[in-house]
Amino acid sequence: MPNSRSQEAPEGSPPVIHTARLELLPATPELLEALLARDLARAEALSGALIPPAWVEQAAGYLQLRLGELQADPARQRWLDRLIVLRDEGGPLVGHLGFHGPPDDRGVLEVGYRVLEAHRGQGVASEAVKGLLDWAFREAGVTTFRASIAPGNGPSLRLAARLGFRQVGKQVDEEDGEELVFEVHWPLEATEKR
Repeated sequence: MPNSRSQEAPEGSPPVIHTARLELLPATPELLEALLARDLARAEALSGALIPPAWVEQAAGYLQLRLGELQADPARQRWLDRLIVLRDEGGPLVGHLGFHGPPDDRGVLEVGYRVLEAHRGQGVASEAVKGLLDWAFREAGVTTFRASIAPGNGPSLRLAARLGFRQVGKQVDEEDGEELVFEVHWPLEATEKR
């Protein structure tokens, strides 16, 4: 069982992002391959995180999609997924987050996240999203972020409001149906919400 994570990401991959309680670990192609092969020992050795088998089963389709994107364009690694790991509780994986791809034509990044049910309501999503947006602002100068949220997803709507996101429209996603589209200009609008 892993008991510590490397403080550095593998060469060529994005850095590990550290927040007060969390580490946001890059989901490298090697890690995604291990997860998809259900080789949890290898995945845990690569990440240093304790990975629940049920999460791998639930996220398999999503992990396969991200692996395909990275195989097609390794430069996307900077923007795609990270594992959310609790630093001080033995290193359990508690969710994942990332951007849907590189900045769009307007320089906007869309963020997405999922926290495992047992860890919801503890501020994990808020801390992880803040950490990721701060990193993109600091490292790449990105100042506008988007989030697309189902109208009935109360926790995500409240999180978006706390982080200063404002609704700018609606859309219909082929898989997820109707979504409300929010944007925030970072860190200006969010500063007073922190």
